[in-house]
Amino acid sequence: MNIGINEQDRSVITQGLSELLADSYTLYLKTHNYHWNVTGPQFTTLHQLFEGQYTELASAVDIIAERIRSLGAFAPGSYSAFSQLTAIKEETGHPSAKEMIENLLNAHETIAARCRTLLENTALDTDHVSGDLLTQRMEVHEKTAWMLRSLLD
Repeated sequence: MNIGINEQDRSVITQGLSELLADSYTLYLKTHNYHWNVTGPQFTTLHQLFEGQYTELASAVDIIAERIRSLGAFAPGSYSAFSQLTAIKEETGHPSAKEMIENLLNAHETIAARCRTLLENTALDTDHVSGDLLTQRMEVHEKTAWMLRSLLD
C-alpha cells in the first residue's frame, strides 16, 4: 500500500479507529435499547431523541469501518471484538429515564475524549482524512453531550 502513510502509523491509526468503531457500535446498541425501553413523563421526547441519536450512530459506524478498510486493515465486526476494544459500558439493566440520559452523556463524553486523544497522536500528521473524520465525530459527540446535559438541568 502506497498512500503516503507508513505502515507503523497506519497501524496506530487503525487501532484507534477500531476503538472508536467499538465505542460507537456499543453506544448505538445502548441508545437503541434506551429508545425501546424508556418510560415516564418524558417518554415521547426521549423516545424521539434516542431514535435520532442511534440513527446517526448507525451511519457513523459504517463511515468509521470503511476508513479502517481504506487504510488496509480489517474492521472489527463482532460483539466479542467490540467488547475488548470499547470504553463504553454495556447496558444490562433497566435504568430510569434520568439514568439513561446520564449514561448516554457519559458515553458521548468518553468518545469525544478518546477522539481528542487520538487526534493528538503524531501518526495522524500524514493522515488528514482520518483526522477530519475524528474531528467530525468529536463535534457530534460534544454537541450530543451538551444536549443531554441540558436535559439534566
